[in-house]
Amino acid sequence: MIFQKFPTPSCVGAIPRKLNLLVTTILIISAVSCKHRGDAIPIAPDYGDTTQWHIADRDAAVDVFYIVSTECDDYTLGGKQMHYADTRNDSIRALLYGEMVGVDRLLAGELNYYSPYYRQVTMETYTSDSLVDTRMPLAYGDVRRAFDYYLEHYNNGRPFILAGFSQGAMAVVDLLNEMSDSTYSRLVAAYVIGYKVTDTNAHIRPAQDSADLGVTICYNSVRDNSCAVPLLSDGNLMAINPVNWSTDATPALLVDPRHGDTLTVTLDTTSLLLCIDGYTRNDYMLPLIGCEGNYHCLEISLFSDALRRNIALRAIKSQHTTPTGRCLSSK
Repeated sequence: MIFQKFPTPSCVGAIPRKLNLLVTTILIISAVSCKHRGDAIPIAPDYGDTTQWHIADRDAAVDVFYIVSTECDDYTLGGKQMHYADTRNDSIRALLYGEMVGVDRLLAGELNYYSPYYRQVTMETYTSDSLVDTRMPLAYGDVRRAFDYYLEHYNNGRPFILAGFSQGAMAVVDLLNEMSDSTYSRLVAAYVIGYKVTDTNAHIRPAQDSADLGVTICYNSVRDNSCAVPLLSDGNLMAINPVNWSTDATPALLVDPRHGDTLTVTLDTTSLLLCIDGYTRNDYMLPLIGCEGNYHCLEISLFSDALRRNIALRAIKSQHTTPTGRCLSSK
């Protein structure tokens, strides 16, 4: 589910360097073309075009860079079956825009907010591991280009929060793995919501409390362990309870901000799943790959108040200290 590195045949080693690079480039393009043969590929977003972004510039000292989740099913466009979001199609854009605006309203508060349109894969992709492996590199390639553009043209050296939900959370993990040390030094925190983290490194460190910096926040919500979706949580190495910001099994009471129901949220320290007791509604089922008792579709809405307060807390703390201990000045 990340970009694959294609080996260069040994015979290429004898070719002069410029020709070597040319041959290698052709091999990569050919391999990528073969992987997508039969798929209709929408035009790539141009991130110099402001229509390929949802931006809320609030003149704040800290940014939120948010990557939306899977909002598209397979659809037909121009007589072709589409498996990627067309970021220039109004009906598809409306799906992504709804989440962009909703998350901005729920989580960003007074912070600047940047969310790129990208050629995300459709929901049907997740019915097959091979489809995920084949299609995700194109979607992630867009996210990577958008993040690079954001850093160069929008960020202006400010601390930033990196967040994503579901497919967007997958991209957050990949961005963290590729992030330079200089960029990481400005990372307030990364929120991997509704997906797993299967490796740790210098840039992926599990959050331990409500205010540590440069850390990754991760959780997956279920009624009990039998309700896990393997694609989302198998092999996960970290989790934190976003209600009490504890990594142990201390239960926390949560009032559902949508309905007012009182729920009990407990982190299972063995499975690293967030177990929710008391949710009785049936408005949560994830299409195609979901199951009863898996609360994936509620990961943001249920915890929106706690997440918004936490993002604000970490943002305030980042104005004084970065993960490396460097002091920051406000904008």
